[in-house]
Parts: sequence; structure tokens; C-alpha cells
Amino acid sequence: MTTIEDFRFNSRRRTPIILLVIAVIVVLYVIARSVIILQPTERGVVFKKFAGGLDVDDVKQEGLNFVAPWNDMITFSIEEQQIEETMDVLSKDGLAITIDVSLRFRPQPDRIGYLYRSFRTNYTSSFIRPELRSAVRRVIGQYTPEELYATKRQEIETRIETDTRETLAANNVELKALLFRSIKLPKTIQTSIEEKLAAEQEAQKYNYIIQREEKEAERRRIDAEGKAAANRILDQSLTDKILRERGILATEELAKSPNSKVIVIGSGADGLPIILGNN
Repeated sequence: MTTIEDFRFNSRRRTPIILLVIAVIVVLYVIARSVIILQPTERGVVFKKFAGGLDVDDVKQEGLNFVAPWNDMITFSIEEQQIEETMDVLSKDGLAITIDVSLRFRPQPDRIGYLYRSFRTNYTSSFIRPELRSAVRRVIGQYTPEELYATKRQEIETRIETDTRETLAANNVELKALLFRSIKLPKTIQTSIEEKLAAEQEAQKYNYIIQREEKEAERRRIDAEGKAAANRILDQSLTDKILRERGILATEELAKSPNSKVIVIGSGADGLPIILGNN
């Protein structure tokens, strides 16, 4: 039969065990709260509940990190993300245009504390998308449908990308790329623009042919003038004495040939030799 003394004795023996178990549980809890492992695509900032709030400048890197159990670790994904937007915008002349645009971005890893302070973790919906829509509408509203569809599309994309990049960078987000996937105009406007572009290309082709023929005619004229000038110089340089000297030299060469002939020196009307016979 268990007496009161036995109960007290057993209680005294169990108390250290209970305290040890409680201590182990507390230690495990502290470790679980203190040890945080971040993946390669993650960064973290600590929110100190009782000592200064969000520590924006102390960005925790990937791997093993230790945090006081009474503080909270706020984890951010720093991998590249992409959003796609389809929006209706107005051109310079008030025409409705449908645009599909893609944006790739990532938070600046060493500035995630500032990004969290401004937009929490939902910065994509509260900041990125509204800024993208605003930049697209603001820039496209300065151009006509023809410029957007054909002549200045690259310029428009560059302006939107530049504006968006500057705004995102000022708020600790890095823009990687911006791309127009498609631009949809009313069918009648698109057909009109395409016909106009085709006509302009045909006119440019016709102008090219005319310019080519004009250049060819100019080349022929210059060539003819050059030949005429050369002939005039040659005529002026061929005097009677030069012709006579060349005739004599040619006669001497003929005289050396094995064919029989009679050469009368100085009997020609111009004083050149006369060659008789050619056997």
C-alpha cells in the first residue's frame, strides 16, 4: 500500500525528469526559432519586435542563419519573375489599341528590406503592374497607330522600357526585359496602314530605279567626256615630226623582215619611205 511518504518520494524523483523534459522542449523550440536556412534564391531581413523594428540593412544570405527566437525572419524570393499584361490604351488620335506586353524583373537582393518596407511581399500586384500600365499608356498616348504598328515601334518599346526601368530601380526592383508580344489595331485601320506602307515601298523602289538610271547616265557622260578629252590631247601631241619618226621606226622594223621588198627613202608626200613589193 502506497503511503504519503512514498508519494512524496516519487514526486521528488519525477520533478527533475519533468524539468529536464521541459528544458529540452524549450531548447528545441529556441533552436527551431533561431536557426533558419535560406535557399540560393532567397534572402531575408529580420524584424526585431522589441529592438528597433525592421533591420533593412542587414540582409541575410543563403545558407544557415541564426535569429533570436523573439524576432521574425521575413523571407524574400530574389529569382527572376515574369508578368504578362493585356491592356487597352488610346493612341495620340484617340484610337483604342490592344497591347500584350511581358515584363521580366527581380528584386534587388541587397535592398529587399526597403522593398518590404514600402510594399510588403505583394509588390508585384501593388507596384509592378500599376507602374507598367501607367508607362505604357503614357508613352503610347504620344504616338499615332501607324507609328506604333510600323514606323516607330522600336522607339516606343525603348521609351516604355526606359521609363519603367527608372521607376522600378528607384523602388529597389531590377528590370530585366520588356517585350511587346502583340499589338492589335481595328481591322480597317490595320489594312489602311498596310496598304499605305506597300504604296510607300513601291514608290521607294521606283525612285531607286530612277536614281540608278540617272547615275548610269551620269557615268556614261563622264566616260564620254574623258575619252573626248583624251583624244584631244592625243591629237595635239601627234605633230608631223613625231608621225614621221614613228613611220621611219616602223619601216626599219619591216626592212628587217625576210620578205623581199623595195624601200624608197623620203619619196612619200609626207616625207615617209615608200615600200614597193611584198613577196
